[in-house]
Amino acid sequence: MSSRRADPVTVEVVELIGDVVARYHTEYEEAAARHQLTGAQAKVLTLLSLEPLPMRRIAQKLRCEPSNVTGIIDRLETRGLVERRPDPADRRVKLAAPTAEGAETAERLRESLDFAREPLAGLSAEERTALRDLLKRMLG
Repeated sequence: MSSRRADPVTVEVVELIGDVVARYHTEYEEAAARHQLTGAQAKVLTLLSLEPLPMRRIAQKLRCEPSNVTGIIDRLETRGLVERRPDPADRRVKLAAPTAEGAETAERLRESLDFAREPLAGLSAEERTALRDLLKRMLG
């Protein structure tokens, strides 16, 4: 029976991906804290700055329970960063959307995340495109 060990390059790639993820999470938590947000609140606010979403969709994107999202939205709403509004397509559904202050906070948060931007700036446009395409392929 043969061993199913990964080749050394695969082992190194897996370790490097782990290092990238760990650095990203650390910097994201630090950036969120500078804006008096938890990491989860920052992620939700950043997500909503792209488009207003119903709670269920936020939970799907974050891979968590809708009840967790409700608590996060409640806290962001109390701070005046998010508001609930009716979905124009279905008035029974409520969308969470950033307020003007929430959109500004999300933008400042994005600008403060240098971790990915700085190393990626060292790659050419072609290398960044190749990396993006490889990551998309890995994720299926």
